Amino acid sequence: MNRDTATILALTTVWTLVVAAIGGAIIWQFRRRSLRTTMIVAALAPMAAALAAVLQSVRAMFISSHDSWVVLWTLAFAALLGLGMAVLIGHWFSAGSRDVGRQLRQLGTSYEAPVATSGSVPAELAALADELEMTRKKLAASHSRERALEASRRELVAFMSHDLRTPLAGLRALSEGLEDGVVDDVPGALRQMRATVDRMTGLVDDLFELSRLSAAPPPRRRSAVSLRELAEDVAGENAEHARSEGVRLMLSTPADDDRLAVQGNPDELTRAVTNLVGNAIRHTSSGGTVTLTAGRESDGRVQLAVTDGCGGIPAEDLDRVFDIGWRGDAQRTPSDGGGGLGLAITRGVVESHDGTIAVSNVDGGCSFRIDLPPVL
Repeated sequence: MNRDTATILALTTVWTLVVAAIGGAIIWQFRRRSLRTTMIVAALAPMAAALAAVLQSVRAMFISSHDSWVVLWTLAFAALLGLGMAVLIGHWFSAGSRDVGRQLRQLGTSYEAPVATSGSVPAELAALADELEMTRKKLAASHSRERALEASRRELVAFMSHDLRTPLAGLRALSEGLEDGVVDDVPGALRQMRATVDRMTGLVDDLFELSRLSAAPPPRRRSAVSLRELAEDVAGENAEHARSEGVRLMLSTPADDDRLAVQGNPDELTRAVTNLVGNAIRHTSSGGTVTLTAGRESDGRVQLAVTDGCGGIPAEDLDRVFDIGWRGDAQRTPSDGGGGLGLAITRGVVESHDGTIAVSNVDGGCSFRIDLPPVL
């Protein structure tokens, strides 16, 4: 390397460092301003460094005046091109930033879908906008679930107030009659009072069980449970109830010796299936049939289905069947078997066992299906 080349390299390095320092100071000064200003400074800084180096080379007589003008004109057009592209990119990025900012502001006040953004935003801002949209959808779904749960709580309070007030009024009337000596059949009155207390105890037990399932406590000890034997036991326990209602209760299990083993708590699973069978018997008219079916699916999961003759559930109510306090009957009476918590408890039990529960209408009634993972 000769002396002139070394001098030119040194001058270029010095002026580049000087312009870089000045440009860095300007960028730092405007760091809280629009990104467009920063991009313009970043685009013009290399041109300014080259211009300063060329002018210094002209003064040092390293290049001729004619050549310097050619270089200067080239740098001028390059600077204009860089300035124009910096302004365009800055405007593009600013527009995308405003769109994202609008989504953020709307996210804090509303869960409605935002106005569609322009498709000319950078990929990074587009990805951020997509994440914000996913967050909005999750928040909207969570808000909807919260409102639905709040509505269910209000219904539950109203229904339970009704279901408890009526038997309490009956107990009060009976106790006052016994106290005043106007009740002739004292043993009958006592039996009625005991039945009423048992029914109210059942309501309180349902509330406690639902609260326990909703609170997601530590899992109870679980073991291998034969869903086949469980179905047989539930069918036997509810046979007399079905006969008293004039309903035929049928049980269908696999022809082989498959025990249909699942991992779970036998008491909780028994209560869930009992709720379904008792509900089916209660809503099936006299002369109808309730079928309890247990089997294994092709993927190994164990399925239990309860099919009744209730006449079907309105399509608009199918999604609410397992809601807390939901009752399909138009008239609610405290003697009809509970506060509408049985299906909600059943869903809680099934989901706590990593299973799923669904309901669908069939010919003449509806079918509740429970799917549980098998014992591995």
